[in-house]
Parts: sequence; C-alpha cells; structure tokens
Amino acid sequence: MKFNIDATDGKARATTIKTAHSTIKTPVFMPVGTQASIKALDSVDMLNLGAQIILANTYHLYLRPGDKLIKKLSGLHKFTNYPRSFLTDSGGFQAFSLAKLGKEKVKVDDSGIKFRSHIDGSTHYFTPTSVIDAQHNFGSDIMMVLDDLVSLPNTPQRIETSINRTTLWAEQSLKYHKLQQSKGTGTTQNIFAIIQGGTDKDKRTKSARALCDMDFDGFAIGGLSVGESNEIMYDIVQHTTAYMPIEKPRYLMGVGTPADLISCIDRGVDMFDCVMPTRNARNGTIFTKQGRLNIRNKEFVDDNRALEDGCLCHCCQNYTRAYLNHLYKAKEMSYFRLASIHNTHYYLQLMADAREAILSKRWSEFRFNFFRYNTI
Repeated sequence: MKFNIDATDGKARATTIKTAHSTIKTPVFMPVGTQASIKALDSVDMLNLGAQIILANTYHLYLRPGDKLIKKLSGLHKFTNYPRSFLTDSGGFQAFSLAKLGKEKVKVDDSGIKFRSHIDGSTHYFTPTSVIDAQHNFGSDIMMVLDDLVSLPNTPQRIETSINRTTLWAEQSLKYHKLQQSKGTGTTQNIFAIIQGGTDKDKRTKSARALCDMDFDGFAIGGLSVGESNEIMYDIVQHTTAYMPIEKPRYLMGVGTPADLISCIDRGVDMFDCVMPTRNARNGTIFTKQGRLNIRNKEFVDDNRALEDGCLCHCCQNYTRAYLNHLYKAKEMSYFRLASIHNTHYYLQLMADAREAILSKRWSEFRFNFFRYNTI
C-alpha cells in the first residue's frame, strides 16, 4: 500500500491510498457488500457509480460460500467481477451479534470467538490466525484483524479485557500475516488494526497507543455508533484520532449518516462504511443535498421532478419522483435498484465534494453549507 496526504484543511484530510487493485481518493465511503454484493446492485453498477473500494463481510462469506471456494474461484475480485479494491472486516462483530441460536450465545476467550452459524447451527471458532487465513483466501486488499468488541454501556473491567485481548489478537494477527507473506501468501494484501475502548477516553488512549506502536498498514476506530449519542461519538473520534499516526489511513467503522461522515472528516477520519444508503433506500428514504425525503409520501404521487435536481445518477437522469413513488407502493423490485443507485451516488458524490473542498481550502465553508440542510 502507498499512502499520501494530498492536502489538509484544519483536521480534515484529502489523501490517496494505492492498493494492488485501485487508487483510492479520500475521504472515501465504502459501500457495504455483506455477501460480496451491494444489495440490489451489481459490480457494473458499482463501477458506473465510481466506487473505488467496497466492503465485504468475513463472517458471512466464511459461512457461505466459504473462503476456500472463493480462493478456488480466484478470489473476490474474479468471483464478483469487481476489479477495484475490497476491504474485508474480520467477522467478529457478526459473530458477536448474529450467531445466536436458542439460548446459546457467543463465547469469547483469549484464544478466539466460538459461535454457531445463523444458517445451520453448526459450531465455528474464529481465532486471530484463522480470520487472516480466510481473508488471504478472499484476496482482499485490506484485511481487518479480529477484535474483541463489547456492547455499551459496559463495566470498566470488561472494557479493559476487550482492550487487552484486542491488543493480543492484533499482535498475533500481524506476526502471522508477515510470516505468511514471507512464504508468498498475501503479498499484496494490507492489514489494519482496530482501536477499542468504548466511550472512556483513557481506555481509548491506551488501546490506540498499544496498537499504533505496531507496524500496521492502517488503523480503524471500532466500537462506536452502538447506541451512544452523536456528541459522545464525535468526542471520542476527535480524542482517538489525536493518537493515530498521521502518515497512515484512518478508518471509522460502521458510520453512518451523511452528517456523521462530514462531522468525522472534520475530526481527521479518511474512510467510512455503512449499510445506510441501500438500507434506507429500501425503506423509502432518499438522501439529497437539500436533506432527506420520504418517497412514500403522498406529495410525490404526481411529482414529475427527479429525486434530486442536478443529480447525474442513472435514476435521476431517467425517472421521476412520481414513478419511484409508484414503484415503491407497487413493491416492484426495480424500485430497490433505482433508489439504491441514487443513495449510493449521493454518498460517493458527497465524499468527492468533500475532498475537493479540502483540496481547495474551502472545508469550513463546505461544512457550513452542508449543515444548512442536514441535521446531526
């Protein structure tokens, strides 16, 4: 990976990340392809939209179709026909939040995470090295280490255990990845660590210092946007980025609304992912520069305008609000694709516009104008 800071404006950064498969201009939003597919969209849609990198989920792909099958089929890029970069998360969050059958819950110890598949109930065990093995098989450009995340609020003792375990697993993951690279595996793949610590600044500092002393290619902030207020989340992000290396990418995991992205770019974050653009599209919520609109509303029944004036996405160039309102109410599948195209385009264009504002030293003006129409 090659990383360059192209410009800064305050704490906001415009950077360039070069992987084996694409050049990524930040700030960047990574559409979420949980099953190696953005819901309702395909790889051609993603290329047409200009997505530079997408996220795929290790937990889901490990269970189905399996990392070994994906390797047999020449890795994620060939399997999905998406030639640009992939980031794969470690699957720890999904093992924690999804793999529950009956009353049996996920079991975590210092060696890994034991869970049951939500598909067939089979038992599996994620360890720091097994998760790296799976991601080596995927051939993703950026791999996330296994971390021990905790629900919030939680006890100081449990958060301390999470930090210590996350640090231990990160060290094991990094050593294992470098060992495998020395043997010719994963030579073009990069590895990011995940900072934990809940909403306790002292614990965030401890986690960041421990991890950022290691030779990772980039660093992520995990364990936020899990129920805490926006103000607390932003405060923790600002606190944590101060301890993250300037010369490496900074990734805020699982966040979030357009306002979240702008607020956290303002605090020094480079990379984001969230299911919100496509999930909200499917539920009828459309993002525009003038704020959100609910396409289900009666006011759009005979509205002959595009979803957003001036938008260059395929949906806005060809269809009206009235038609989208009709498709939604008729439960036509084409609605999901068209609305998802628009919302994804909105997010990607927002990041492109943010980058241009940073490059031209207009970040404060851009942020002010954004919040004229968008609330936290």
